[in-house]
Amino acid sequence: MEFLENSVRSYSRKGSVELITGSMFSGKTEELIRRLKRARIAGLKVEIFKPSVDKRYSETSVVSHDERSITSTPVEHAASILLLAEGCDVVGIDEAQFFDNSLVDVCNTLADQGKRVVVAGLDMDFLGRPFGPMPYLLSIAEYVTKVHAICTRCGNLAQYSWRKSAESKQVLLGEKDVYEPLCRSCYNKAMEKDIPDTGK
Repeated sequence: MEFLENSVRSYSRKGSVELITGSMFSGKTEELIRRLKRARIAGLKVEIFKPSVDKRYSETSVVSHDERSITSTPVEHAASILLLAEGCDVVGIDEAQFFDNSLVDVCNTLADQGKRVVVAGLDMDFLGRPFGPMPYLLSIAEYVTKVHAICTRCGNLAQYSWRKSAESKQVLLGEKDVYEPLCRSCYNKAMEKDIPDTGK
């Protein structure tokens, strides 16, 4: 969706919400970083935020799985973004699924202020359920980009994040040692063979 950077002339710029979503290892953060860096090249003031709970690669940067990075501000609550984003043109938010539903109002408020809001996050958790505020963000976003990983078992497009461990809590930070991307067919086979213990 490269057209987004030039879809509105600078003198008549209007706010909007862009959502980048998909499974783990699908390139969500990489695409987020690409768009934000292009916005900076265009001379726009950009601020990037991520949930403070995500410290996998860095406490103060958004980092993709292929080690591309951009400096960010970790925040514990989505409401903090409203104050910290004051005066900027573009707001980037990574790992949106880790925030609560108040993130939806935050994104709407920022867009209503005329800001371009670019959000990235997992659409489903390891059980294939809608994750956090993501389904609501899908509803309000003007632009939605669904990216896919490659299934590690058959090579088809993957949309599920299969958890290898027996841990049942919804939020479990991890990389390829804990998760693998699977297509629908391979995910269903994995569920039948080794159904995770959800604690129910």
